[in-house]
Amino acid sequence: PENLPRVLPPGTRAVLDARAWPRPPIFDWLREQGRISDPELYRTFNCGIGMVAAVAPDALEPSLDLLARHGESAWHIGRVERSADPAPAVEIG
Repeated sequence: PENLPRVLPPGTRAVLDARAWPRPPIFDWLREQGRISDPELYRTFNCGIGMVAAVAPDALEPSLDLLARHGESAWHIGRVERSADPAPAVEIG
């Protein structure tokens, strides 16, 4: 999530659903052992998100299908929406 704002236009934010992708158990272990907050865990380790592809809503299903046909696991993890803050941001809920 730290790199995601770099590709967003001003006045937008990415809203991600943390339940939308499987979080590998190692991140729960890191959180407990390091006493790391979830926001810091997502900021530092991305918690299993290897890459984000932002696509238009009508390209979502074709994109997921294409990745699946090539053996890749992919999930619809969020959306981009307008924000009152001019600086692009990421919100994880």
